[in-house]
Amino acid sequence: MDRPKPPTVANPWQTLRQFTPARIALGRAGTSLPTDPHLEFQLAHARARDAVHHPLAIEPLRTALEQRGREVIALRSAAGDRLIYLQRPDQGRRLDRDSRRLLEERASRSKEGFDAAFVVADGLSALAVEENAVPVLDLVFARLDREGWRIAPVMIVEQGRVAVGDEVGQVLRAGMVAILIGERPGLSAPDSMGIYLTYNPAVGTPDARRNCISNIRREGMSCELAVHKLHYLMSEARRRKLTGVDLKDESEAPRAIAAGRNFLID
Repeated sequence: MDRPKPPTVANPWQTLRQFTPARIALGRAGTSLPTDPHLEFQLAHARARDAVHHPLAIEPLRTALEQRGREVIALRSAAGDRLIYLQRPDQGRRLDRDSRRLLEERASRSKEGFDAAFVVADGLSALAVEENAVPVLDLVFARLDREGWRIAPVMIVEQGRVAVGDEVGQVLRAGMVAILIGERPGLSAPDSMGIYLTYNPAVGTPDARRNCISNIRREGMSCELAVHKLHYLMSEARRRKLTGVDLKDESEAPRAIAAGRNFLID
């Protein structure tokens, strides 16, 4: 007697799944997804939603940075809570009054400005920041300290969006600002962090004047490679006095920290 055909029909592209976490070649059961991929999708969707609503653990971040000898100041955006933050992106781009006043007081104690300021913001995934911000800052500060950069206190901004770094950099009179921020969670990456670098930051700076390093996470771009790119961009920004579309990442990563093999060209 012939055996019954299995209910799941395999996809001929299935071998490509070893090269990507993207949801490809999942097969089908009739006209639907097989049960396992369907349940995995629901789990990934739940993790992405949780990442968006996960509150930033400020004190562990502050403690970790202060133990490394860094001055840390915690601020808040004008978005009073998470719901407002999600519904009013404009309020996440500016500091609230108390935070602005605190920042101005700190800036008044510095006779000169700073070469660079670093901002850590929850963005759309506080989880990404909690996992990746400190390792990235450890690596980049080690390089900048050796080169004598004047680095501002680290600002941790709750309910912050990318442009909130412009106000921080402007008040501190920083030559450039780098904001480390949680990116919008994807269904395979709820923990992805981005870095946005802006030369001569000021409120109202357009996004075209920023450089972005994206997908910093364990399964994506490594912290070492991200810092290699960031250091290059910061050095070039200071030399050329610009960031954004006119500044391209032309750095060549050493083999020790280069990304993994590209199956398209290897």
